[in-house]
Amino acid sequence: MFTKSTPLRNLKEKCGIFGIYSNKKSLDLTSLLYYGLFSLQHRGQEGTGVVLSNFHKIEQYRDIGSVGEVFTQDILNDLKRMKPQIGIGHVRYSTAGSKGVENVQPLLTNLEGESLAVAHNGNLIHYESIKQKLEKKDHRFYCSSDTETILQLIAYNLSTNNLVEALKKSLKQLTGSFSLLIMTKDKLIGARDPYGVRPLCLAKLKNNGGYVLSSESCATDVVGATFIRDILPGEIVIIDQSGIKSIKYVQNPKQHTCIFEYVYFARPDSTIDGINCYLSRIAQGKQLYAEHPLKADLVICAPDSGTHAASGYANASGIEYGVGLIKNRYISRTFIKPSQELREQAVYIKLNPLKVNINNKNIILIDDSIVRGTTSHFLVKALKNAGAKKVYLLSASPMIINPCFLGIDTPDRKHLLAANNKIEQMRKMIGCDYLGFLSLPGLLKCCGNKDKFCTGCFNGKYPIEYN
Repeated sequence: MFTKSTPLRNLKEKCGIFGIYSNKKSLDLTSLLYYGLFSLQHRGQEGTGVVLSNFHKIEQYRDIGSVGEVFTQDILNDLKRMKPQIGIGHVRYSTAGSKGVENVQPLLTNLEGESLAVAHNGNLIHYESIKQKLEKKDHRFYCSSDTETILQLIAYNLSTNNLVEALKKSLKQLTGSFSLLIMTKDKLIGARDPYGVRPLCLAKLKNNGGYVLSSESCATDVVGATFIRDILPGEIVIIDQSGIKSIKYVQNPKQHTCIFEYVYFARPDSTIDGINCYLSRIAQGKQLYAEHPLKADLVICAPDSGTHAASGYANASGIEYGVGLIKNRYISRTFIKPSQELREQAVYIKLNPLKVNINNKNIILIDDSIVRGTTSHFLVKALKNAGAKKVYLLSASPMIINPCFLGIDTPDRKHLLAANNKIEQMRKMIGCDYLGFLSLPGLLKCCGNKDKFCTGCFNGKYPIEYN
């Protein structure tokens, strides 16, 4: 049974990265970097930062908080004064390392007068062993993030190699998922792990204004850049005054994009590795109806993650799609957490049933996924308290039975509802009248290619061995 003290926790992505290389001194790069990071805010809200260069000097600014909280107009004006032509930025949700400002990225180090900055989306496996070896070679670490291991490893390999060779050698030594932005005073570099687990794309600014590297294409759209392509698994892209250079640092890389990008993490207006997230979510809803053809009076979503799947289900079934839960859009990370006694009541502060649409109706409630089941339990209870006769709950993703170690903050297996209970047990615990999940073959069908995804959280088959 769920209790008032049971934590309400959804899947959370680690972070987003965004970088710009400008060919024009007149370009307001600082503002574009701000807009790009703002467009990736859904990927992390704990902290944000930037590193900027005007080809002569590098400056860094980072702090705890959202993009709008950290980069006030005064801070932006100060950064603009250096007239930067290169910049990388980061929005963070921690999966490795504490939540202190020292772990907010991009991280920056100086190497005998040369500066090197790194921003990382993903999660390294066993990075502590690399860290220990570097510490024995007198490399000092200042934070607990796995990203600093990447930075220090590149710095170490730079001592005996040029930049390209140092990068190739360093990335081959890393195990795990990573999309990286690396910056020197005159270069912007992007890199993706050999499995392409985390996304990264390249776009071109208009009027030959330069290039953009971003976790998602939605952010390149916002700054007026034209999408060129996704960075390939196992690829390094170097952008400087001579143009763009592509380097493959591993032989025979294999595509295994995290399939949850298409279920929940990425914005619906992003296209990742050739698949549009909005269309895939509509398809998930239609496939849900093919697998769970229920009859009801109204289809609603768990705002906002289940919106498009619910729309697809309604379209396929012919059942009316409507609003059943109203989301308070002013809840932020600064919201005062309630006491245990008030925690269940506080759910209604975030999501409140629209009683005029719910009362005396059979409702199909669609969410993107079910992790612990606590939020689902409270939503079903709220809908029934609002007068719903029956509530049928559908998940637009398969049952999550394994944690992720490649950059997604999922609970331990013992806390995953589907890993420890059968369907009927889960239904009773949540309190719904029907519980259904999209099948894994169904989800793969909606994403177009069954061979190009990491599906470890659903079936335990990870592209990277983890012991």
